[in-house]
Amino acid sequence: MQRWYLVTVLFALMSITSSCSAEPKVVISTREGREAVFQVEVADTPAKRELGLQYRRELAADRGMIFLFPAPSLQSFWMKNTPLPLDMIFIGSDRKIAGIVEQTVPFSLDSRSVPAPSQFVLEINGGLSKRLGIRAGDSVRFEGIAPQSVKE
Repeated sequence: MQRWYLVTVLFALMSITSSCSAEPKVVISTREGREAVFQVEVADTPAKRELGLQYRRELAADRGMIFLFPAPSLQSFWMKNTPLPLDMIFIGSDRKIAGIVEQTVPFSLDSRSVPAPSQFVLEINGGLSKRLGIRAGDSVRFEGIAPQSVKE
């Protein structure tokens, strides 16, 4: 009897641990009813936002990085030390896509932005936005991400 109790507790702890360690995700719902799901690294501190995806030589198709900012603003990015072409998806505080910069030029020091305030920016592989039908106005949902924990 005690053995079954121990096994039950062990499985319960494993279940809790696996649900807590689930990778953060960004889910984009297109107006056509499709969903694009990206497992993301979270850039929620100034140091993480500054480093971003620099020096990365590859990025899986279902991966990305979400940049969290304390408040909506006109965000601007560059591609310094970034060898991958990326799509930058700018997201407003209302969790709607404000605009997309597609196929950024690797290593470029040119500033890239959209003309609308955004509080979040998702970087994914270049060309994926178009291929997946992701457009301005699409809805975004965060899973396992706490936007209120952003460090200034």
